[in-house]
Amino acid sequence: MKKLLNISLLVFVFANCVAQKATDFFPEKELTTVGAYYYPEHWDETQWDRDFKKMADMGFEFTHFAEFAWTQLEPEEGKYDFAWLDRAVALAAKYKLKVIMCTSTATPPVWLTRKHPEILKMREDGTYMDHGSRQHASFSNEFYRSYSMKMITEQAKHYGNDSRIIGWQLDNEPASNVDYGPDAQKRFRLWLKDKYKTIDALNKSWGTNFWSNTYTTFDQINIPQHSQWGMNLYQRLDHSRFCDNETATFLDEQAKTIAKIASKQWITSNYIPNYDARYIGNSKALDFVTYTRYMVYGEHNGTGLKGYRTGEYSRIAMANDYFRPLSPLYGVMELQPGQVNWGSINSQPLPGAVRLWLWHVFAGGSKLTCTYRFRAPIYGYEQYHAGILGTDGVTPTRGGLEFEEFIKEIKVLRKNYAKGTVPAEYQKRKTAILYDPDNTVAINQNKQTNLWDTEAHVLKYYKTLKGFGAPVDFIRDSMDFAQYPVIVVPAYQQMSRQLIKKFTDYASNGGNLVLSTRSGHQDEQGHLWQAKHAEPIYPLIGAEIEFYDLLKPHAPDNVSMDGKQYTWTSWGDVLKPTGSTKTWATYQGDFYAGKPAVTFRTLGKGTVTYVGPDSNTGDLEQAVLTKLYNQLNIPVENYPPGVIVEYRDGFGIAMNYADTPYEVKIPAGAEVLIGKPTLPAAGVVVWKIKK
Repeated sequence: MKKLLNISLLVFVFANCVAQKATDFFPEKELTTVGAYYYPEHWDETQWDRDFKKMADMGFEFTHFAEFAWTQLEPEEGKYDFAWLDRAVALAAKYKLKVIMCTSTATPPVWLTRKHPEILKMREDGTYMDHGSRQHASFSNEFYRSYSMKMITEQAKHYGNDSRIIGWQLDNEPASNVDYGPDAQKRFRLWLKDKYKTIDALNKSWGTNFWSNTYTTFDQINIPQHSQWGMNLYQRLDHSRFCDNETATFLDEQAKTIAKIASKQWITSNYIPNYDARYIGNSKALDFVTYTRYMVYGEHNGTGLKGYRTGEYSRIAMANDYFRPLSPLYGVMELQPGQVNWGSINSQPLPGAVRLWLWHVFAGGSKLTCTYRFRAPIYGYEQYHAGILGTDGVTPTRGGLEFEEFIKEIKVLRKNYAKGTVPAEYQKRKTAILYDPDNTVAINQNKQTNLWDTEAHVLKYYKTLKGFGAPVDFIRDSMDFAQYPVIVVPAYQQMSRQLIKKFTDYASNGGNLVLSTRSGHQDEQGHLWQAKHAEPIYPLIGAEIEFYDLLKPHAPDNVSMDGKQYTWTSWGDVLKPTGSTKTWATYQGDFYAGKPAVTFRTLGKGTVTYVGPDSNTGDLEQAVLTKLYNQLNIPVENYPPGVIVEYRDGFGIAMNYADTPYEVKIPAGAEVLIGKPTLPAAGVVVWKIKK
């Protein structure tokens, strides 16, 4: 009997030690879950019960605590107070609201910053940040890193095995840790030594023979002054990598600290989508990633005269498609609930826009959506920022009512859920965009023309693909290429020979590769090839790149393709086809008029297309992809700008960001569950796919 008990005990221990998969936390049939930030420390405790009841009555399923509450959790060094937060957790549970617990490392308490001012970030000019903001402490300061883990350990001991806590958010909107303090200097040198092993390897990589930059020891290397003219590009690039790595590893340390104690709670962080940030996706101890998205704050005109009230449609679309491939699942931790207070022009969103954004987040595959915040703040830096409730703490805002409507609509989908597949034509359009944020940083610090915009260039291809109704994944070069009929590689300047071979194998085996301007000019170290310009990619693209040109904004030129003219200015690779490579477009208007601008070739079972110029409006990129997909017999849609159609979990979702109506063609036999096929501005229609 004793032996059997021991075996049973071992089985029990093993079962409870097996790590849960991130997907285990979100049952498929529930589709998604919706929550709201709440700050108990901001409100009189007599109002908490009323607020949580209202949150639950509106349909929210979770709330979010403590991301900025370090001073309340540890009012004095080593003295912790969880009693007030315990009461908030209990009241949330009373109304069946689960809780996301947060670490408060974005806002250290003043007693800590005054006792240890060295934890504050030092700017490039040698001055320090001060207490009173957020993200002012340095992830590179070794005392701050270790003391943060001490605080997080106590928090995890208290809540790590509490069944009311579903997961953890680390920090808040973490960004690249740029610090010039002494610990950052020391850690930068150690990071370089770990990366290069020898000073000779670093000198070779950085090209330090140029301008007498050569180092003899790692201790001679300082954090570069980025504002100093002519500073070594590779030193600057490595420093930016180091800063991103400091952020990623700080989050990893937090996650590992919590995971030692909490076995049945997930761990994530919430990132602002920043497409040159290498820390996003590089914290390997997280269970999954989430992002923050605000849509109406004065910076984007949207589609049509009043499109600024719904926002730029690619912002949520691209964030969905960028974050989804980085982890087993993704969510959105902050979604705008109405007006914000921090933009250049804080306009009212169009009625229906908040609901539109919620559906768009869902359409991309998100498993959770949360909003900042449940109650609108009445003091502090974020006054005038909307909440689910207004400043009276009782009345729902228009955005709050739209959250409530969306939650009810998701319940309709849950009742109609039957695990389904996407339509075959939709799947045939599946396309990858190969994207590396490190490549973007390298390009942006050495643009060669101030007209170049890397993200805008990528968007020219991306928006075309979304207009095709294509499901898109942003992938890294370490990922599998085989599942994608088409891979677009925009402005991929740095390439290793191994990557060029991977491209060649992909096309030879039946894949269709599209490379754009600026691709393959440098090796993986960012050095120009000791060969003709971009010569290692010539066998791949079936052409030489004779030279590139950069035009002045007052004198743009044209590219001619199939009888139409397309204007370009910023960058153009001038091509010389070899073998049987075809010319699809030619340059017009300058001394190289008639030279090829776009080429196409077959390679094994697949194809390779090279697009030499960056057009001014994206119309050339659209024309090239349209011609290619037609030639490949890949069926595409022709959705106008602002209209997005996606499929997930057996449902089709169409959304309209434009300020003019759009008629959606609902597939034959489909059952419309939400909305109507005629989409007004901010309209949504959802249908169930016919089995």
